Amino acid sequence: MKRWKGPGLIFISTLVTIILVLPTLVVVPFIGSNQEEQVQPVSTNEVATEQDINLAEGSSLDVSVLRSSSNQVDDVPLEVYVSRVVASEMPADFELEALKAQALAARTYIVRYLTNEKATLKGGAHVTDTIQHQVYKNDEELRTIWGTDYEWKMNKIEQAVAQTKGEVLTYKEEPIFAAFFSTSNGFTENSEDYWPNEFPYLRSVESPWDAESPKYMDQKVFTKAEIEAGLQVSVPADQPILSNVKKTESERVSEVTVGGKTFTGREIREALDLKSSDFTVKYKNDHIIFTTKGYGHGVGMSQYGANGMAQEGKTYEEILSHYYQGIAISKVDDFLPKIAAK
Repeated sequence: MKRWKGPGLIFISTLVTIILVLPTLVVVPFIGSNQEEQVQPVSTNEVATEQDINLAEGSSLDVSVLRSSSNQVDDVPLEVYVSRVVASEMPADFELEALKAQALAARTYIVRYLTNEKATLKGGAHVTDTIQHQVYKNDEELRTIWGTDYEWKMNKIEQAVAQTKGEVLTYKEEPIFAAFFSTSNGFTENSEDYWPNEFPYLRSVESPWDAESPKYMDQKVFTKAEIEAGLQVSVPADQPILSNVKKTESERVSEVTVGGKTFTGREIREALDLKSSDFTVKYKNDHIIFTTKGYGHGVGMSQYGANGMAQEGKTYEEILSHYYQGIAISKVDDFLPKIAAK
């Protein structure tokens, strides 16, 4: 097991192991052969940076992360974990207030997870480093990815994390399911229109800033045979590919008929690997062109929307209150007894 080591201090995870049963931030679950293999301990310790030590100061909570590439476990203090999730999930050149909003979403997600779930991952880990939970890269990986930009990017992210240290989003005094995604189609999605669960704070709201996102629109071209294979249907030659299209409040596809079979928009998106469940089709010769708006499931905070709000001078509190309706900001310490009881 890989320990996070600072001068004269080793942070060791004391939490029980857990696994996610609530809807996650992703479309498909993490599947990998490493999950069936023995987790190998490592003989070296990850040396903490000065910034990590500052973030970890006073931390009473550690997160154990199962690394998908090495099948090893990294133990890191909560705020260090949050900084690396933010670094992995949101562009560092986004506005500081957007990065702060992302820090609260990331911190809230893991605190809610630790508060509510009790199960086991290999090696005693709490979460993976994949989109099954939250994407996480360690300091060495971030240095490799960012190269000469590492210092300013990490400093900016750690500033966002430090200035929101210990803050989590709550609804009726409980941590919320802080779903987030890249880019909306102009509106976010009600949670029950994409997942089975209805959350009162995950309501459809306007997000016009997303139109400026480079991920706002996308096209993907299929043959009829490819669509039939992907959906495991047969579409008669005299019928359109899509029929009986129904929309959600946010103008994403709710239901659609293909080859006499009814699918949800989410099912179409996943089966055909589309960027969004807001899609339309056009026909050109023997091909079908799917045009999508937005990128991601559409529930919760839009990252590009959050950045657009920050560019207009909105604070992270205003951003979060827009995308998560009726929430409050509370402290992590309020939930430590419940986590310890797990």
